Amino acid sequence: MEIVTRFAPSPTGYLHLGHAFAALTAWRRAREAGGRFLLRLEDIDPGRCRAEFAAAIEEDLAWLGLDWDGAVRVQSAHLPDYRAVLDGLAGRGLVYPCFCTRADIAREVAASAAAPHGPDGAPLYPGTCRRLPAAVRAARLAAGAPHALRLDMARALAAVPAPLSCEEAGEGRVHCDPARFGDAVLARKDAPASYHLCVTHDDAVQGVTLVTRGVDLRPATDLHRLLQALLGWPTPRYAHHALLTDAAGRRLAKRDQAATLRELRAAGMAPAELRARLSPAG
Repeated sequence: MEIVTRFAPSPTGYLHLGHAFAALTAWRRAREAGGRFLLRLEDIDPGRCRAEFAAAIEEDLAWLGLDWDGAVRVQSAHLPDYRAVLDGLAGRGLVYPCFCTRADIAREVAASAAAPHGPDGAPLYPGTCRRLPAAVRAARLAAGAPHALRLDMARALAAVPAPLSCEEAGEGRVHCDPARFGDAVLARKDAPASYHLCVTHDDAVQGVTLVTRGVDLRPATDLHRLLQALLGWPTPRYAHHALLTDAAGRRLAKRDQAATLRELRAAGMAPAELRARLSPAG
């Protein structure tokens, strides 16, 4: 099977060293196997994504010496595709509208003596809107009330063969436990589809066979595996790599003002030097 990898940043800022490491990892895995490397822009968050950052991503990758196969897939150009998937899930009774605000959820969680928590440590959604009477739900929708769409986890799990698993590099088959996400959001009030839905959809549509990404995203694989099973999408292999950190062991991230590629370029660093620095032996 041909190896197809991808690098899928969100254009919410300039690429930094952590991004470069992730991109190089995916690019090398594809090129060393004679496979294909794809570039995707995950720009479904209209409040944070900017066209200038999208253009800078392509410029920075080209400077680094990375080439990609085919056209860049831009998620905002495929919103009807994500809506069709959501409509299909709704038609099967697997998603429901959630009208709760963050404050509403916080109050209900606070009132619970032992609220379960998800992989990120945050309390799981308590299912408030899942229990709404159909008439109340219909009235709120008719009135145009803002809402998210949540996956009904119990129904979703009942709709797929169990158990779920995936192939993790260096480990073989590993068990997936999507139930720990609770009723996950698949479309937000301020975005037409969630990361989980879009990334899983696009990996299937683009024929990605190997997903390389940071170990921080490994828990999300369990939820992605459930969506693949629900929608009949192929399951790629996964290779979650360690995160690039600074001297203090902190993850390199935008919020921590990690050095950007354009800053390094302006300081005179050569692409070959940076690639060597980010190589497994570097």
